[in-house]
Amino acid sequence: MHRALLVSDVLLYIFTYVEQLPPTIYTPSVTASPGQKCLASLAATCNAFYELAMDLLWADIYGVKPLLGCVTRLHPLVYSSSWKWGPQPAGVEPLSADEARQFLRHSTRVRSLVIELSDDGAVPLLSVIPADVCLFPRLRELRLSGSKHSGLFLSHTLRDCYVYYDPEEVIPDQLPMLSDRIRLCNQLVTLSCPPLDWATWKHLSTLPTLVKIEVRSSLGAPPWLEEQHISPFLYLTSLSFTDSSAAYATTVLQHMKFPSLESFWISVEILASTEVEPFFRALSQCKQTLETLTIIWEEYNDPQRRPLTAIPHLLSLSFTQLRSLRLRSYDSCIYLDNNVLLEVMSAWPHLQALHIEECAISPSVTFHGLLTAIRQCPQLEALGMLIDTVNIDVDPDAEPIQHTFLHTLRLETPESPTGNAEAIAGIIFDWLPCVYQVAQYIGESDWDEVNARLASLLCDCCTA
Repeated sequence: MHRALLVSDVLLYIFTYVEQLPPTIYTPSVTASPGQKCLASLAATCNAFYELAMDLLWADIYGVKPLLGCVTRLHPLVYSSSWKWGPQPAGVEPLSADEARQFLRHSTRVRSLVIELSDDGAVPLLSVIPADVCLFPRLRELRLSGSKHSGLFLSHTLRDCYVYYDPEEVIPDQLPMLSDRIRLCNQLVTLSCPPLDWATWKHLSTLPTLVKIEVRSSLGAPPWLEEQHISPFLYLTSLSFTDSSAAYATTVLQHMKFPSLESFWISVEILASTEVEPFFRALSQCKQTLETLTIIWEEYNDPQRRPLTAIPHLLSLSFTQLRSLRLRSYDSCIYLDNNVLLEVMSAWPHLQALHIEECAISPSVTFHGLLTAIRQCPQLEALGMLIDTVNIDVDPDAEPIQHTFLHTLRLETPESPTGNAEAIAGIIFDWLPCVYQVAQYIGESDWDEVNARLASLLCDCCTA
């Protein structure tokens, strides 16, 4: 063997090159890829290759079935079609002590693991392994979906943890057990999970490595304990609440401090009128650091049928560092007109992305209002909103003041823009020279005629 192969860095480079195919974490199958087969051959070549090849071979796995396949008795069963694509066959005995050692010999190499509800059927096979033994002591990334045995897979070495439960299938004991296990993780960088108890929030606030938290749903959110003192999250830069409630997010913001928060996301199903003002007041603690803000709601509930005034609330907070703002409503108007748009752009001149998606029968923003407002944000790169395509109010003889930063433009309209396609294409061509088409969602065709005319203008310009 060439002496260069005795140098660990050289060997690592070669073996990593062999493993160039997509990692198995994204391939829900126990079938080995060509790269894995090569690594298996290298591991069987000599002792010098064995450890490194095996570490790479088992670094990323999907489910526990591949590991159970290392047990001689279970190998034919694991790779049979009956278990490969279906539930565990009945009558399979748990691992013996020797078989458990075979399992653990390989599980200690796993760095990234995906676990789904279908893996729960294999958990009884591991009953011989003591509860205090960590199955994956070197695990760095875990994606767990629906499993009732999350405690088995959470390792104290985790850096990235993603846990999802179906709200309709979760059992009462799962969330407290999850909180208990997460408190053992001291190296977390990113965490996505259901609501945790406040003792776990307190633990997370002490982690200097943690930079991102996503709370999924408000299922099982524990009541706040007034005597609970939680240290500031000094290093957390991203906080999001997905499919959650405004009340829960407000409680978190009221009782915890996030002095370094740069990104905040919240999506709620129902936003009550009584929740709006407390939420924005709690969010104001981040007005000096927040750069990205996303607020999405499906339904606005006000017994007195008053409109939601989200934008005035935001303007009152004076976010000094805001770079990206997205507001989306599925059932109500955000009441954006030319004056409000100009006020938004003037308040946050450093905006790089602005998306305001609302349901309105008659849009109030015109092209003249849009072109006037964006001059307040010279670094704006992406813009999306509802616009009036019927009343074209841009003077065709006016000297265009071009905005050369904007390159992504997504416009929506309740009326088809086809009737004014030529005029709209001319406005975009003259005033927004870096916009080559109006972006559309997959399956939409409202702007096809405008985009075709814009493409023709661009082509004529290039050939002139």
